[in-house]
Amino acid sequence: MKRPAVFLDRDGTLIEEVNYLSRIEDLKLFPYTANAILLLKDRGFLVIVVTNQSGIGRGEYDENAMHSIHDQIQVELSGAIDGFYFCPHLPDAGCKCRKPGTGMIDTACQDFGVEISKSWMVGDKEIDVGAGKNANVSTILVRTGYGDEHANRLSVRPDYIEADLHAAVNRIISQ
Repeated sequence: MKRPAVFLDRDGTLIEEVNYLSRIEDLKLFPYTANAILLLKDRGFLVIVVTNQSGIGRGEYDENAMHSIHDQIQVELSGAIDGFYFCPHLPDAGCKCRKPGTGMIDTACQDFGVEISKSWMVGDKEIDVGAGKNANVSTILVRTGYGDEHANRLSVRPDYIEADLHAAVNRIISQ
């Protein structure tokens, strides 16, 4: 049986933005993150993180450091994230996994049997909105992270713009 998913950007959406986050001690969940994720889980949504991590491709940190961050996020959220998908490539690499491409979303849909027509993409950048639009899911731009900056210069319009992840989740569960 297929289930709807909420695809979440990581930095600036799920957690506070830290340029090239590579150390657990720099990881900070927003105060509302845990509650927002629990609301989604209670409504039967899969919660899947899709994140561009070009810091790996740039040599800023390695894949093990990124996995340690994801493991800590799982600890702090009591294992509520169903999956983490990442793109380690540089922006000009031409890969299909880097947002706004849909490679990560496509793979997650195959892995989890996602009901794409009832799914959402939430992020703080235009590339997140683009990935959602390209994957044919509803989109929300949050104003945290880079969201305020991106909201004023979008060439791809999201379905909704919300203050933060908690407001985005309230929008999703009210639909």
